[in-house]
Amino acid sequence: MPQFFSGILTRSAWIKVHLYLALSLGLVFALMGLTGSLSVYRDELDELFNPQLYIEQTGQPALPPDKIIAAVRAAQPERYGVWTLEMPRTAHGALIAWFEKPRETIGEFYAPLMVAVNPYTGEILDSRLWGRTFTTWILDLHTQLQMDGLGRKLVAITAVFLMLSVGSGLYLWWPGWRRLPAALVVRHDAGLMRLLFDLHRLLGLLSAGVLLLLAFTGFHLAYPPLLETLTASTGMGHGGDEGPNVHSSAVPNNRPVSLAEAVLIARGLFPSSDVRRITTPLGETGTYRINLRQHHEINQHHPLTTVWIDRWSGQIRDVRNPVKFSAGQTFTSWLWPLHTGEAFGGNGRLIWCLTGLTPLLLFISGVCHWLYRHGVIKDRVLNWADGRRKMVATASRLYAGLAQIARLAEPHIRSKTLLIYNKLLSFWAEFKK
Repeated sequence: MPQFFSGILTRSAWIKVHLYLALSLGLVFALMGLTGSLSVYRDELDELFNPQLYIEQTGQPALPPDKIIAAVRAAQPERYGVWTLEMPRTAHGALIAWFEKPRETIGEFYAPLMVAVNPYTGEILDSRLWGRTFTTWILDLHTQLQMDGLGRKLVAITAVFLMLSVGSGLYLWWPGWRRLPAALVVRHDAGLMRLLFDLHRLLGLLSAGVLLLLAFTGFHLAYPPLLETLTASTGMGHGGDEGPNVHSSAVPNNRPVSLAEAVLIARGLFPSSDVRRITTPLGETGTYRINLRQHHEINQHHPLTTVWIDRWSGQIRDVRNPVKFSAGQTFTSWLWPLHTGEAFGGNGRLIWCLTGLTPLLLFISGVCHWLYRHGVIKDRVLNWADGRRKMVATASRLYAGLAQIARLAEPHIRSKTLLIYNKLLSFWAEFKK
């Protein structure tokens, strides 16, 4: 990579490129990173901020999907059209019924209705519009800067500049093989500015690989036509929930196939799969769309196994099986789980979340060093003993606040808060040794 960059521009030119990108788009990079970090745990945060979505286990089995959809339609009698039931992925999670085009948001780019249902009782827990909740507003900010279609294009452009910024930073960091060990040292006894500069270089190096991957996948998720055209994989970048428009060919009758029967037929092809989504037909020629997840699929939230069932005859009209994907289709279908980190399990999501914080840290440390070089701010000697005392005092106040929240909060929030509290307490005890 260093040879590639040096063959295009001189080092001084790349310094300017890296600097100008940081000064002009650094805050945008930081915003995308922070919103992305929060969105990694969107479902968990939504449940934390909305205790009514947390369901206490009663030991009873989940209701059949036909009773669930009947309860949803009874609660929303004015909604005519397609409903999609998204199955909960945990025993405490709510089932979400999606209505894609509610009249309240008919002119917006994407703002479906989300009806949360207790899968064990059919009780309607909440009805909300996409973009009107904290987590969905944050995700919209991350994916389209709250600017609909134009925002997606701007996000794609930002991803390209982020790749350029990371690549130029790697080139400027590269010290050569002989000086490599010295370039990995972080000096804490040479003043604040030197510490910030060393941390900027080391943090940039450690996060570069993940940031490049996030920028690459983010570009194609924000602007899917390019890769989907090259790989002949239209609609698979975001999980391909809809797929082809499959119609019923049977004659309408007074005994249509039920949702439960459609699920049973679909699972006959994939008996070890999990049901993720069930979509009702649109009009008399519509079909049931049953979205499943096979155990080998890395896509947790948007798996691609799909079966279309004729609503009148129960015949299978079409099947999409990821096992039979071409190499290009498989590559495109990996974009979403790679971007969210779910391809690597719980640890991957945590690493992705922490990496999302690095653009802000890189921006702050880089700008501070630039201001120091121009005489705007001065260096200062670090008093580690005093700093440690302040950290201990701050941590003590944090622990006290968490303990207070744990005492006053709802039971499920209390348990999560106590878990965080105990982990922080254990970590701090080790740090003080």
